[in-house]
Amino acid sequence: MRALIVDDDFYSRVTLHDMLRPVAECDIAVNGEEAVGAFRRALKEGRPYDLACMDLIMPEMDGQQALREMRALEDEAGVGNAGRCFILVVSMVDDNRETNEAFFLGGADCFLVKPIDEARLMAELRGHGLLD
Repeated sequence: MRALIVDDDFYSRVTLHDMLRPVAECDIAVNGEEAVGAFRRALKEGRPYDLACMDLIMPEMDGQQALREMRALEDEAGVGNAGRCFILVVSMVDDNRETNEAFFLGGADCFLVKPIDEARLMAELRGHGLLD
């Protein structure tokens, strides 16, 4: 599995990386612009991400905009629903408006509130067929 961890908070990035490292090849981005660039490169190289863990509130480009651009890149590349990246929103914000926008406008697949519980994260990944 290839994973993209997107978060402006160092501790959150390290924590997610430590959790995912045993089960995924992980890349890291510190804001939405870096995430979209990494996502674009992965698609062009034919090695798309299976999972993206995305914070919503970040500098440069927030998670909402990055989500929309990442989904647009998949659409442009002709990626069908079965091949789309599983996007997991991870945020301190437990706000219905923010999460609704992430799901309905950005195409997010799942939402977890920080701090992330490793057992819950792994259960979500297993439940969505990303882990055995």
